[in-house]
Amino acid sequence: MFPTRWLKYGWWFLPVVVGLLLAIPVQFIFPAVPATLTTIDLGFTALVLGLTIRNSAVLIFLLGFILTVVIMLMVWWDRRHLAQAQTMYADHVEDTEQKRRHFLRRLDHEIKNPLTGLRAALVNLQEAQAADERWHAQQNAGRAVERLTRLLTDLRKLADLDERPIERYPVDVPDLLEDVVEAARAIPAYEGRNISLLIPKVPSPFPTITGDRDLLVLAVYNLVENALKFTARDDSVEVRALEDGRAVVIEVADSGAGIPAAEVSKIFDELYRGSNARSTEGSGLGLALVHRIATLHGGGVGVRSSQQEPRGTVFTLRLPRR
Repeated sequence: MFPTRWLKYGWWFLPVVVGLLLAIPVQFIFPAVPATLTTIDLGFTALVLGLTIRNSAVLIFLLGFILTVVIMLMVWWDRRHLAQAQTMYADHVEDTEQKRRHFLRRLDHEIKNPLTGLRAALVNLQEAQAADERWHAQQNAGRAVERLTRLLTDLRKLADLDERPIERYPVDVPDLLEDVVEAARAIPAYEGRNISLLIPKVPSPFPTITGDRDLLVLAVYNLVENALKFTARDDSVEVRALEDGRAVVIEVADSGAGIPAAEVSKIFDELYRGSNARSTEGSGLGLALVHRIATLHGGGVGVRSSQQEPRGTVFTLRLPRR
């Protein structure tokens, strides 16, 4: 009688014993359980169910065992994803730090050049005897100051984009492009250049976009001015607008010398100046501003270029329709 009765009542406590045996190593294997998971030990589950349903001890054991295995798998899966997220975050931090160091090195280089030119111009101005020598020294000093001013102004613009929310108003694209083209044609250095504006008339009216008109003018103007810088007097620049049902597409195309294929992916980096741009005045921030403005408006900017005939470059600014 004794062994039979012990065996009969032993089935009630078997799930509890097994639950405890499984729960103890679980605590060492997974010491920190995420707050999103409910920590239910096999022993606790088996104890509650075993005391309330005496005739279902085997079922309780199986359910408790399955529950513990499921919880262990959930914890493992969650910890695996947490480790992956931590790795991705560490990579992101390292990449950001590398970009920051690279930016500071470029900034140091961009500031040193005009400062060196300014210092040399001042020395020449002091030592110059003839009037024409003093005039050339003054011109060189003025260009150095102008380059520094442009660099600091563009840096301030980039900083402002991250510090204030952009406006969200309807923007008439044809009207915006007409203002930009008119302003570009009035630049003395590019007088006589052939700048064309192509806007489809059918169907009408042209779709509007929502955004900050001043920033969008700045973005398109930078693209047009960039095209003018890298084209000769006989080259052409076209400003085109179209829409594909979801976005308004603004293209600025030129028949200039083109961009080397190895440099195309870098031209939107801050302070980056290509091999054919180092002799051209600029801050190296114009295209970075365009990219940032496009991103803030939910759009993007791309480029395709060729140095083979037919040579030229096309910048494409995509902005969501209103």
